[in-house]
Amino acid sequence: MNIYLIRPAAEHRGKAEAFKKEFFDYGEKVINGSEMLDTIDDYDEWLRNVQKNADPAAVNPDWVLTDTFFAVNDAGEIVGIIDFRHELKGFLKDFGHCGYSVRPGERKKGYATAMLSRILCIAREAGLSSLQLSVERTNTPSVKTIIRNGGILERSFEYRGETADIYRITFEKHE
Repeated sequence: MNIYLIRPAAEHRGKAEAFKKEFFDYGEKVINGSEMLDTIDDYDEWLRNVQKNADPAAVNPDWVLTDTFFAVNDAGEIVGIIDFRHELKGFLKDFGHCGYSVRPGERKKGYATAMLSRILCIAREAGLSSLQLSVERTNTPSVKTIIRNGGILERSFEYRGETADIYRITFEKHE
C-alpha cells in the first residue's frame, strides 16, 4: 500500500468534494484534520485559507502555521486528509499538533497509520522533537494508530462530556 501526501490545489476540487460528500453520506459531519473542509462550502475559499495558514507571513493571527495534506493512493484518489500544526498555543495546547481523517470507505486499510508516520517525518524536518496528539478515548482505531506510531499516554481531559487522552510521540530532531 502506497500513499502520498500532497498539498491541496485547485485541480483537486472534484476529488475533494467527493471525499467530503462521502463523510456526509456516512452521516459524519466532522472531518478531523481538514482545516474546516467540513464547514466551508466553497472549495476555493477553503483552499485560500489552507494556503494562508501554510504561509508564515499570512497565517491567521488567531491560528498557527499549519500544513494540510491530502493522502492519495497509487490511483490518485484521496483516501485521507491530515494537518500538521507547527506549534501549540491557546486551545490547541489541550489538543495537538495533528488531526487526520480517513475516507469512510477506505478505513481499516492502514492509511491512518501511514499518514501519521509521514507527518512525523515532516515534523522532524520542521525541527520538532515530538508531536502531541489528542483522541477521544472511545476512538479505538485512532488510539491504535497513535500507539503504532510510538504514542505514549501523557494525560486525560474532558471535552464535550467525553474523556479525551493526550499522547506524545517522541523522535529525534532532524539535523
